Amino acid sequence: MNVSITFRHMDASEAIKKHAAAKLTKLQKFLRQPMTAKVTISVDKLKHVAEARISSGGAHLEAKESSDDMYTSIDRMIEKLDRQIRVTKGAAEARRRTAKSSARAGEAAAAEPSPVKKAAKARPKKAAKKPKR
Repeated sequence: MNVSITFRHMDASEAIKKHAAAKLTKLQKFLRQPMTAKVTISVDKLKHVAEARISSGGAHLEAKESSDDMYTSIDRMIEKLDRQIRVTKGAAEARRRTAKSSARAGEAAAAEPSPVKKAAKARPKKAAKKPKR
């Protein structure tokens, strides 16, 4: 896991760095691939802004949050990222489930004869009609 934290328009604080890094490490357990995170923490007038970009394998997630308190901004940003990870993970698992179930259905269909062939086998054959004289 690679985390880089950048401060803009404010002094770098070790406590804020530790808080953000600790929160981001908790997100790693939901991802399959190692995570790379770029966090930008800044102050705009009276608003404390926290932004993050996460890359893990093919997944790229972004979140931005602002509030009156820096710790609150970081926590809300992490919640947004957590929600995004869960949604994308759930969608990927759903795709895998449907692919497996359709593959099973295809195997079952290949093993059984088609309903048309079943119906043709079940009907008795008609005797050939004799020509009328």
